[in-house]
Amino acid sequence: MADAPPPRHARPFVSMTAKTKELHFVADEVQSSMDLRDPCALNLEYTRAMMGFLLFDAAPASIGMIGLGGGSMAKFCFRHLPAAKIRVAEINPYVIALRDEFDVPDDDERFSIIEADGADFVRNSPAAFNVLLVDGYDARGLPKALSSQRFYEDCHAALAMNGLAVVNLHADHRDYRQQVDRIRNAFHDAILLVEDKREGNSIVFAQQGNPLQMLSIGPLRRPASFDEKTWKSFQNAFSRILAALKDDR
Repeated sequence: MADAPPPRHARPFVSMTAKTKELHFVADEVQSSMDLRDPCALNLEYTRAMMGFLLFDAAPASIGMIGLGGGSMAKFCFRHLPAAKIRVAEINPYVIALRDEFDVPDDDERFSIIEADGADFVRNSPAAFNVLLVDGYDARGLPKALSSQRFYEDCHAALAMNGLAVVNLHADHRDYRQQVDRIRNAFHDAILLVEDKREGNSIVFAQQGNPLQMLSIGPLRRPASFDEKTWKSFQNAFSRILAALKDDR
């Protein structure tokens, strides 16, 4: 009898500590982390950096996401951006099946999760996004379909004028520089690279339209929906973005 083919999608598993619930594909790597005392908080620094789009667009009307994980950014946006319509594409049905474990909201008129390939999601999007968050890692890393030149060009095309794509990359990946260059080419050099050498994540902000360097952020002000604790948790990430923007000018 022939061996059964390997499963198409890896099954994630959940671990618990006294303070957190975590999603894993392998034991020594945390895919997503939820604070049990505050399930909508962003526990991982790179997710707070990705939310830096709020410095450029504090109230996007439409947000697209590639990659659900434990739903950290999806939950955060649902709670703190009540006027935004949020659509999340997740290719792995086993990840979607854990949405209740991580207190991900039910689908409704302004929030939905679809089982779809991220590349197809942006290529066939019926409406333009103001913000597109790309964090589509699986058990094997970043899929080729979510790091090709065609994919980043489709991300550019899926955005509204002056919309922002925010891409999470691993700086130690062998093709990291090539991935940055592909984003740069797709967005006609309108990108801002924010590297975190300590964590190993790099966040790329890419704008459809005017170069990011032309945007005026102004003084940092706490969004109305952020309590003091939430706002304080963003200070480090937002300060790094502002420093990168200053150095890029």
